[in-house]
Amino acid sequence: MTFRQPTEIEKAVDALRKDLLRDDGPQISTVRNYNFAILPYAPEDEFALRRAVHELSSELRDGGWTTGTVVLHSLLLARLRAQGPDFTESLVRREKSLAGAADPTRGMRLLKERVVTLLEGPDGLAADVIAAVERILGESANPTRTVIFLGRAGALYPFFRTSALLKHVAGHTRNVPVVLLYPGRIIGESGLSFMGVLPADRDYRPRIYR
Repeated sequence: MTFRQPTEIEKAVDALRKDLLRDDGPQISTVRNYNFAILPYAPEDEFALRRAVHELSSELRDGGWTTGTVVLHSLLLARLRAQGPDFTESLVRREKSLAGAADPTRGMRLLKERVVTLLEGPDGLAADVIAAVERILGESANPTRTVIFLGRAGALYPFFRTSALLKHVAGHTRNVPVVLLYPGRIIGESGLSFMGVLPADRDYRPRIYR
């Protein structure tokens, strides 16, 4: 009889599970009053990651926990739609007009500049995340047994780094455990390459589960 070895995602999720269910309460961070953690995974393993988190969430709910997921992809689309149809159409027209330009990256650079202004800063995407967290906590019967996942972060590529997002969300989560599901690669001991493409970012304080 052969036994299947756990995948990297399964190992990371299992370590997270153990830290959430500790007898002395959830302990996902070594930094006081900064209850964040990051669970990296290869972007091509998106669906495997979702399955593992779904199973963990079901187990936690069976144990009396409240679990919530803030879908960053949906928040990004809502931000774009809020600008009205003219905004999106102008972006598409601009991108098409530059498709045959001598510099093929110019269109993407201009697109990034327009979108980033909607996402950056404390009044950008971070404000939407904080509002979503507040809704989840408002529906939770026991905030001390609540965990929130930030998922679908890949939608932010290449417009926005998640390190900037966490910086503005910190201090607005009532110190409940918040786990960023991070599509990317671990570089060295603490570097994270978003989507495995961007240069490694070491501007992260949360614990990295691996």
